[in-house]
Amino acid sequence: MTRTTPPRPLDVEAVFPALAAHRRTTTRLHPRHGCPGTQDSSVAGPLLWPADEPWPVCTAVHPKGTGHLLSDVRLSRRILEDSRGREQTEEERRLLEGMSEGNHIPELRDDAPLPMLAVAQLYAREIPDLVGPEDHDLLQVFWCPFEVHGADRTIDVVLKWRRSTEVGAVLMPQPEPPVVGREECVPNMCVVHPERVVEHEYLGLLEEELQEEIDAWEEARLDEDDADEYNSAPPASYATYEEYEEAMAVAQAEESEEINYMSDLSIAPGWKVGGFTSWHLTDPAPVDCEVCGAAMPPLLTVNMWECDGASRSWLPIEDRDGQDPYATNPTEVYLGRGLMRVHTCPTDAAHPHRLSFQ
Repeated sequence: MTRTTPPRPLDVEAVFPALAAHRRTTTRLHPRHGCPGTQDSSVAGPLLWPADEPWPVCTAVHPKGTGHLLSDVRLSRRILEDSRGREQTEEERRLLEGMSEGNHIPELRDDAPLPMLAVAQLYAREIPDLVGPEDHDLLQVFWCPFEVHGADRTIDVVLKWRRSTEVGAVLMPQPEPPVVGREECVPNMCVVHPERVVEHEYLGLLEEELQEEIDAWEEARLDEDDADEYNSAPPASYATYEEYEEAMAVAQAEESEEINYMSDLSIAPGWKVGGFTSWHLTDPAPVDCEVCGAAMPPLLTVNMWECDGASRSWLPIEDRDGQDPYATNPTEVYLGRGLMRVHTCPTDAAHPHRLSFQ
């Protein structure tokens, strides 16, 4: 099934023509639970990895046998999914209670090479905003599932670009780390439904005059909403509880129609390729190439939420029936404070990438 982002609540460039100079496309990946193959773009699916090529490993020195068993993470998620809407069986409860964080593989040395976790595989034929080295049409993303790397103690990400036509026999089975630092470092296996949409620059990076215009416009809209709410406010008391529930439902529906530049008109949430960087938790910070100094745009955004309460207008049309309980958090990944970006150099893709978190 495709995924379709609803049209934006209004044409923001018609209201603010200057925003046309701050437009960029991004490809929303829309990961959803599924069983992809090696020829598919995916999250945590099998990779088109050559049988004669070494699998990436983490060689940094850190605890590697202590944490959560990868098999336990997947089993617990499967049990929770299978038991959704019913009471868990005694066996399911016993299995869940038996899973815990601990030193599961004490013989695994801290300096041992640990297979990296396959995180994503992205084909340029499906993802128009995927830009890498010339003639390379496939990006494969790995990370070490322990947030202990570098001065900032973050996850370590490896990018592998390749020409898919040059791959012959595919490596099977594919290596995996037996233990992970946190359950939230493990993505669910998902198929993706790439969709290209338009974004506009983060508010705090626009020209000061344009920021002030947008702020004034939002304040005026809020004043109008407040006046409308006051003039049509429901009575302070209700004859029945049903009347109260109906009044609250109407009020919530009206509130959900409020339009905000940051939430509804600028940067799309979710896993995506390309687009702009959101700095919603911190002040904007430069992310420049450490080799040539070029500003590095985001290549891949890894986000806990496909959309949340503040960005519900981005929820795809096909998911609005509420049938998929994982539609808003399909991968169950939570890095940093919920969002991680991988930035690459626009002048030379071979330059080291950088990470930023929100």
